[in-house]
Amino acid sequence: MLAKRVIPCLDVKDGKVVKGTEFVNLRDIGYPPELAEIYSKEGADEITFLDIAASKESRGTTLDLVRETAQRVFVPLTVGGGIRTAEDVHAALLAGADKVSMNSAAVKNPDLISESAERFGRQCVVVAVDAKRTTATKSGYEVFVKGGSEPTGLDALEWVAEAEDRGAGEILLTSIDADGTRKGYDIELTKAVVDQTNVPVIASGGCGTVDDIYRVFAETDCDAALAASIFHYREYTVAQVHDYLRERGIEVR
Repeated sequence: MLAKRVIPCLDVKDGKVVKGTEFVNLRDIGYPPELAEIYSKEGADEITFLDIAASKESRGTTLDLVRETAQRVFVPLTVGGGIRTAEDVHAALLAGADKVSMNSAAVKNPDLISESAERFGRQCVVVAVDAKRTTATKSGYEVFVKGGSEPTGLDALEWVAEAEDRGAGEILLTSIDADGTRKGYDIELTKAVVDQTNVPVIASGGCGTVDDIYRVFAETDCDAALAASIFHYREYTVAQVHDYLRERGIEVR
């Protein structure tokens, strides 16, 4: 069994890390490179940097911030938001990203996944899936884009399977219903997606305590857990989360 990963997430808007609930009601937390450096030193397995306003504002990722963040961390960095073309993927990699996350543009143009995987290797390609409970799809989960604001009509499980077929090396799964609620990850959704794919799945949305991270690892076969609030508000350090998981039999890096 591969060791589980704990990944602090930086949701970035207007040059600041922000946090909200169900993708809205955002408030400023701090400066991305500074927070990333703190989490890197605490032993984060990876850092995820998401420019959450880029797609809505029809612009690219803020590469200067990505560059500065990459220079200050010594763990893998995933960058997403505003990735619309393979050239955007290339630019993010040149700015210091180890992996690039794509969401809205991949839904609009699934060939972007294939082209990026062919040019840069599927290990660089993360497809972010923002899913919400619905009665409109077979699985009961629908894919949303543009920062969770726009429904697509796509069945989340069918889209995950297609993304893998097209070359996704990893799935970043966010439950819109759980996001920012601090009531725990959507275990049912995470299980369903893990069962649908053979590539690693990162669970995201809803972490409120270190026990929520333990539960998503204990109750699903996801490979990593993304968290924001518990780190941003200094309720736990990454090292404390690692220790908690080890004490309960979860192998971490």
